[in-house]
Amino acid sequence: MNEIGLSLDTVWMLLAAMLVFWMQPGFALCEAGFTRRKNAANILMKNFVDFMFGSLLFFFIGFGFMFGGDILGGFVGIPNWGDLSFYSGDLPVEGFLIFETVFCATAATIVSGAMAERTKFSMYLVYSAFISLIIYPVEGHWTWGGGWLCNDAADGFMMSTFGDVFHDFAGSAIVHSVGGVLAFVGAMALGPRLGKYSKDGKSRAIPGHNLALAALGVFILWLGWFGFNPGSQLAASGEVNRTAISHVFLTTNLAAVAGGVATMFVTWLKYGKPSLSLTLNGILAGLVGITAGCDLVSPVGAVIIGLVCGTVLVFAIEFIDHKLHIDDPVGASSVHGVCGILGTLMTGLLATENGAFYGGGWGFFGAECFGILMIDLWAAGCGFILFYGIKKLHGLRVDARIEEEGLDIYEHGESCYN
Repeated sequence: MNEIGLSLDTVWMLLAAMLVFWMQPGFALCEAGFTRRKNAANILMKNFVDFMFGSLLFFFIGFGFMFGGDILGGFVGIPNWGDLSFYSGDLPVEGFLIFETVFCATAATIVSGAMAERTKFSMYLVYSAFISLIIYPVEGHWTWGGGWLCNDAADGFMMSTFGDVFHDFAGSAIVHSVGGVLAFVGAMALGPRLGKYSKDGKSRAIPGHNLALAALGVFILWLGWFGFNPGSQLAASGEVNRTAISHVFLTTNLAAVAGGVATMFVTWLKYGKPSLSLTLNGILAGLVGITAGCDLVSPVGAVIIGLVCGTVLVFAIEFIDHKLHIDDPVGASSVHGVCGILGTLMTGLLATENGAFYGGGWGFFGAECFGILMIDLWAAGCGFILFYGIKKLHGLRVDARIEEEGLDIYEHGESCYN
């Protein structure tokens, strides 16, 4: 690769990393706006912790777990202990580490919103660290790190079984569904907020304190996604890369707007009024859904993915809240979990080259089904051990008095508002 091309690719990767980092304040504002003012400082603090802990742990160990040489049959990479010399790609290892670090932080921060307003801050530190250290890097190795789910050797398991390997371009499964599944298990282990359900089991709305903050957070996340998805091309030089990046920009945006439109009209028909809070989540649902196949589906396919995710989102949130009685204040289980799974599966159907709906047979779809199943079983199993283990050994939840009066003062000694 010539020096100019490599320099351009490096700058593009670092610019994309900045945009993905910018998603951290997006998550922080979105989660703070969707929850009550007495817990806003706690929410913001947890989003900082995700990135601070995630950066350190991923640098010292997680990067090697994810991108190091295979051990245990492609199950995990070799930990690096802060030594980056094992990496031999064309792009500078420091830049690639930063790019992957911001993805790791995103997976961890998805969980914070679902467990908001009732989690001990000290225990949040424990499970945030565990996600960045073990859960995300291991399943990331299976896919982006060259492990068994993306091994394209003819005699490998995936090729022998499905004739294709698992594909997740930017993380519908690897980042979002893992975060969503962990959010679901964590919220289940915690139990609902005080007053969320009546004695007869009916759900009571607990409105967030500032939808303007939530809306600003979604706009920031939307902008950040233009680093999240197109940045995963990891190159900008040459006609192939220019075309690929442009295509991913288009499919990403079309899915986002289709998701928002679908949710707006579904809530209008279902509840009599178009809901702003649900429409915000509908936009995110479209973005989550397109992330796996943004490079493979057509623009029309992206619109279909957005419409499906934005529609299903409304019913998923209602089902998890009203039927399962799992209290997820920001809808992370539905937005990231359900729509991450949906987007991954629809990639197997709508990919223009080997998707089932384009005459490619069912092998690729089977690989997508199997991959998302393995990834989310890993997340669910680890999450169950992690959250219920903490609950048993030390307790996940703050005392009732602290929850009633707010975590800001009791956990941090300060408040966002005077």
